[in-house]
Amino acid sequence: MVTAPPPRTPADAPERVRVVLAEVARSKTAGHTRTELEEQSQIGEALVRGLVRTQLALSLRLAAVVAVGLGGLPLLFAVAPAVARTRPFGIALPWLLLGVVAYPFLCAVGWAYAYLAERTERDFTALVERPEK
Repeated sequence: MVTAPPPRTPADAPERVRVVLAEVARSKTAGHTRTELEEQSQIGEALVRGLVRTQLALSLRLAAVVAVGLGGLPLLFAVAPAVARTRPFGIALPWLLLGVVAYPFLCAVGWAYAYLAERTERDFTALVERPEK
């Protein structure tokens, strides 16, 4: 016959530790800026709004690069039909540019966006985590 283990008493139980994200993130060198963000004050909201605005401006600039780079090609072919009739490597230039060159161009713009967005976030983090003087 199997018997149940004896009930545990509060003295036998391990001590519970309460972990709070704000306490883990807080350090002795954290300054006023981090406090403003944690408390979601007007200054903290302004800092986050600035970060979002910077990210939006970056995305709009790169979207304009893509729009001009790829959207300008049909306009170029319409304005200069001789360019559209060019056949490098035996392939029509519009097919070559829109079918082959467009993909590395889009990958390069995507890489640039990821790199610049991460740099902006690193700068923001450095601003928030720098010790106050």
